[in-house]
Amino acid sequence: MPIDLNEHLKRKNQQTRRDDEPRNNNESPKNTGFRPPNIPHNLFSSKKFSTLIAVIVIIVIILLAKPFVVINSGEVGIKVTAGKYDNTPLQPGIHFFIPIIQDIIIVDTRVRTINFSRTEDMGVVSKNQGIFRNDAINVMDSRGLTVSIELTVQYRLNPQTAPQTIATYGLSWEQKIINPVVRDVVRSVVGRYPAEDLPTKRNEIATLISSDISKEMLKFPNSPVELSSVQLREIVLPQNIKEQIEKVQIARQESERVRYEVERSKQEAEKVAALAKGEADANRIKAKGVADAIVIEAKAKSEANKSIGQSLTDKLLQLRQIETQSKFNEALKENRDAQIFLTPGGAVPNIWVDSKSKQKSTAANGK
Repeated sequence: MPIDLNEHLKRKNQQTRRDDEPRNNNESPKNTGFRPPNIPHNLFSSKKFSTLIAVIVIIVIILLAKPFVVINSGEVGIKVTAGKYDNTPLQPGIHFFIPIIQDIIIVDTRVRTINFSRTEDMGVVSKNQGIFRNDAINVMDSRGLTVSIELTVQYRLNPQTAPQTIATYGLSWEQKIINPVVRDVVRSVVGRYPAEDLPTKRNEIATLISSDISKEMLKFPNSPVELSSVQLREIVLPQNIKEQIEKVQIARQESERVRYEVERSKQEAEKVAALAKGEADANRIKAKGVADAIVIEAKAKSEANKSIGQSLTDKLLQLRQIETQSKFNEALKENRDAQIFLTPGGAVPNIWVDSKSKQKSTAANGK
């Protein structure tokens, strides 16, 4: 059966008017005209809009409450739930928590510095950069004189035990751990020496302070602090001690100068003595060499004479005698005035001919 379109629209329009009639039966319905089907009469009374409003409110509350934190490198987070500290530290990254019930405390675990110094010696100190300043440490030396010690301590919070450290000492933990330990150790070490010995034993004192502070830090439970370095910067002495040390240094320098001069003179004397001894030794060696040469020569001559003596025989002597007599005869032929000298006890005569002298003498007598 075919459907009449006009009749269908008429029935639909009547149905819409009945739906829009007021709940109060006393009110007469108003003719609002034709409305598209399935369109709410009041947009602001729809469920979707209410849900959107609720979502927006929740987002605003979340942004205002900020139930998350971002932990950077060099930091750790400590989650606190209803006042109780979680023993496991939160590593760098984003972490969520429940507002009002929970909270996250961020602590710095990078290297920090405390300068124990006089106020006039320090410039601008930035706590945001982990640099703090404490007053210089006043110490009594072994004789009761006041000495001021300035040093720098570098340290860092132990990241693994940070929750226990903050729970025990609070956020001002370094003033409760580092400051008293350093002051006690410095007083204990420096108090062993008299004030005038402190400058000369500076390295020894610095080593003792550093090692003793490290030992004291290890005594704390859970190892809350990791010590990086301890640097002894300055030892400020009383004025009278400074003057006394200056006088001692001047006297010591003068003594060193005199000792140097004495040592130098001694070395010069030793040098002269060494040269003289060397020359004497050289002359002695030279004389000994000459004497040894003479002895050797004499010994050689003795041996030669001995050999010659052993070689002389009666027949050889007779031969030498005959040869000498032959020379004598030759000399008499040339000069009748020749003088002959005979060696006593010798078999061979020694002949000396002086013919010219004799001739001169004869000529002089002739005149």
